[in-house]
Amino acid sequence: MRFLRHSLTGLFLAAVAVALMLYAGQMVVGAVQTRLNAEPRKPPARERVFAVNLVTADLQEVTPELIAFGRVESRRTLELRSAQGGRIIHLSDRFEEGGVVQAGEILIQIDPSDMQAALQEAEADMQDARAEERDATRDLTLAKDELKATQDQAQLRARAHQRQLELQERGVGTTAAVEAAELTAVQARQAVISRRQAVSQAEARVDQAATRVARSQIALDRARRDLADTTLRAGFDGTLQAVTLVEGRLVSANEKLAELVDGDQLEAAFRVSTLQYARLLGADNRLSPAPVRVTLDAAGAGLEATGRLSRASGAVGDGQTGRLLYASLDLTPGFKPGDFVTVKVSEPPLLAVARVPASALGSDGTVLVLGPEERLQSLPVELLRRQGDDVLIRGAGLEGRQVVTGRTPLLGAGIRVRPLHQDAGTAQPTPAAERSATAAELIELSEERRAKLVAAVEGSAGLPEAAKERMLAALAKAQVPAGLVNRIEARMGG
Repeated sequence: MRFLRHSLTGLFLAAVAVALMLYAGQMVVGAVQTRLNAEPRKPPARERVFAVNLVTADLQEVTPELIAFGRVESRRTLELRSAQGGRIIHLSDRFEEGGVVQAGEILIQIDPSDMQAALQEAEADMQDARAEERDATRDLTLAKDELKATQDQAQLRARAHQRQLELQERGVGTTAAVEAAELTAVQARQAVISRRQAVSQAEARVDQAATRVARSQIALDRARRDLADTTLRAGFDGTLQAVTLVEGRLVSANEKLAELVDGDQLEAAFRVSTLQYARLLGADNRLSPAPVRVTLDAAGAGLEATGRLSRASGAVGDGQTGRLLYASLDLTPGFKPGDFVTVKVSEPPLLAVARVPASALGSDGTVLVLGPEERLQSLPVELLRRQGDDVLIRGAGLEGRQVVTGRTPLLGAGIRVRPLHQDAGTAQPTPAAERSATAAELIELSEERRAKLVAAVEGSAGLPEAAKERMLAALAKAQVPAGLVNRIEARMGG
């Protein structure tokens, strides 16, 4: 009986377990079918909010700067050329590349032997011409005296002829005597005419002598100039460049020997567009003397000079566009003709404009501003100037509005944003700036570490001598830039 009872209990439990399994399978199949037949349920969409940087548009008076690139030139440059040909017998000690000379200083002396001989010949010709002039003057004086005597004789002969005529009228004289007196008077008048011709010839001789003296004087002056041209002097205080001459060399006439440049009178020549040139014109349509700043940043030199616009070129030039402007510079410490510089010209000030980052302006001429419920609005503006990474804009309703500084394709009118305010004219630091700040940090080195760095710099064969000197000078200080230490240790492998 016990066996039968245990067997029935086991069979009952097995039947219950099978029934439960069938029920569970049916529930699973029903749930899957219900899931498959049910309509898909979508979660409610949530509005995406973007974080944007905003800047307040404050309308103010701004003086724009026109930035261009140009070259430094000298307003006074003199080409030194030999007016005479010959051999160089003397050179100034400062006649060399970069030599500084004074006004009137003798730079070059050409052999003057031939010019001195020509001058002596011209002086001798002048003496002959003056002697001829004196002889002609004396001959003219004698000719005039002879003419005077001949005229007196002619007057006496005429009076004698008149007396014979009177005697003939009284019946005392004879016809033969009258005719002889008349013949004598005619001969006297003929003699007067001959003497007048002699005086005329003497005057012509005097004129010819004066002409000869003038020509001799011209030849003498030319000979003196030729002799003076054998000596070349400095026309003004300046610096020599492009020197191509040594003592003892033969030079030809008009050969270029060097250039004399006045380093104290420099100007900057730069080219701007026609639109930029129009902005620099005054009320009289002439170029205004706007202030100019010229900087030379080559290799970190940091040279700067100030000046004003002086003039514009007369023509555009073949194959060129825009306008070529010149700015006279005041004090130019360190500048040399030929330097490539950056020129910043102050334009007339603009009233009621806002300065915002250039990334805030869209291609359609609009900016995004913060509206009600922190949603963006599109505001049309007028672009007036571009100033580096900023723009100067003006528009209706722009005063005091919050402008998005960086536009992306995801931003537009009606988009809800989370504002991140920043001051106008400021920008977030870039990684490059952070690295520069880190490089500028100064640290103190132990003597052992300093010695290793100095040895590494001195043993580097690829570094130029100038770079080595700068690095060693920096390592010799009490505090050394961290960037320099990091670079040296990176090359050392430590």
